[in-house]
Amino acid sequence: MKTHSAYRILEHNTMTSTEIDRIIDLIHREVVPAIGCTEPAAVSLCVARATELLGSLPEKISLSLSGNIIKNAMGVGIPGTGMIGLPIAVALGAIVGRSEYGLEVLRDVTPEALEQGKAYIAEGRISIAHHKNPPSNLHIEVEAEGGGHVAKAVISGAHTNFIYLSKDGETLLDKGAQADAEDDGDDVRLTEATVYEFAMTAPLEKIRFILEAGWMNRDAARLALREDYGHGLGKVIRVQGLHLFGDTPIRHILSMTSAACDARMGGAQVPVMSNSGSGNQGITATLPVVCYAEDIGASEEDLARALALSSLTSIYIKQSLGRLSALCGCVVASTGASAGLVHLMGGGFEEVCAAIKNMVANLTGMICDGAKPACAMKITSGVSTALMSAMLAMNGKCVSSQEGIVCDDIDTTVHNLTSIGREAMTETDHLVLDIMVSKQ
Repeated sequence: MKTHSAYRILEHNTMTSTEIDRIIDLIHREVVPAIGCTEPAAVSLCVARATELLGSLPEKISLSLSGNIIKNAMGVGIPGTGMIGLPIAVALGAIVGRSEYGLEVLRDVTPEALEQGKAYIAEGRISIAHHKNPPSNLHIEVEAEGGGHVAKAVISGAHTNFIYLSKDGETLLDKGAQADAEDDGDDVRLTEATVYEFAMTAPLEKIRFILEAGWMNRDAARLALREDYGHGLGKVIRVQGLHLFGDTPIRHILSMTSAACDARMGGAQVPVMSNSGSGNQGITATLPVVCYAEDIGASEEDLARALALSSLTSIYIKQSLGRLSALCGCVVASTGASAGLVHLMGGGFEEVCAAIKNMVANLTGMICDGAKPACAMKITSGVSTALMSAMLAMNGKCVSSQEGIVCDDIDTTVHNLTSIGREAMTETDHLVLDIMVSKQ
């Protein structure tokens, strides 16, 4: 098997240690553990903080949420509950949530807390409204009342980004204009060349931590293959796929990646390593790379560099797309995975760019219609396309600038993708939410 040494990948390493450290800090901010879907987790987190400010269990909780938060929380399982949707996430955020846990805010859920949460909902203590004009697609406002006191907490722009806190009218935190920030990594602006240079030349000891993301998400997949979550797509592919695909890398990749999503969307109380605020994106950016690396016997260094390339490519794309959008996040993360797979196949920067262009030519336009168990099917579509795109690239095949939205320049191609997802699909997003809400 071909191995990679950093000094053989790039002829000229122009990245300074300071630049490397800033990108590492960015990855640490964007690749973090989360239990359950990150949108209801963020709502639980905001409720938990408001409850802590109040100092007692609220008698009433009022929420005002952006449409994308509502869309991504309506149909997804809440860890440890066997239930779906926002009300139980809100109730448990007040009852057992701890803001210091971040997106693992509901790690202390117990059967007793669940019963208390069900009673809290039945008593009509929760009201949820759609914020029609939020400063960000990711916006959560929580007002908690009890004992004659009122506490308010607001998260905006990023899943853990508190921009406002108050109690009884006294402002404790007010970030003001920072509410508009879609990305708290804006201080590090990336290009695909920067991403590639970092992944290939950063000292191994500085990026070895990224291996943990792969192992954590692999554990979630293994849990789903043992038990029953979501639609059980991972288990179906593992069993039926043996006849259809054989004992091959494509079967391993599809089964493991979809299984981790089955667990997460099905409400398993297991952490996954997220990417850019999404657990599904973290799963999609890591598990195809991990599975393929295991199949070919890749070295720890090759795996670490492939995971860094995949994860940081995903972060780069999300910088211009935004945290939440009408474009399915699996498009972003599976594009990152295609880059990581190219590295493991022995390709260089030219092949990475070709694989990304192949992905943009194929998956652009896949809608996000909320977090839900069926996300496992979309992820499987994304990662199978990632493998195909990498294979084409390694055979010298790349969608040309004469075709569709692909351009000769890789960064222009990426920005064409994100412009469509961020701007052109806005009305699609509104219609998707209208359809989903009308079914309630």
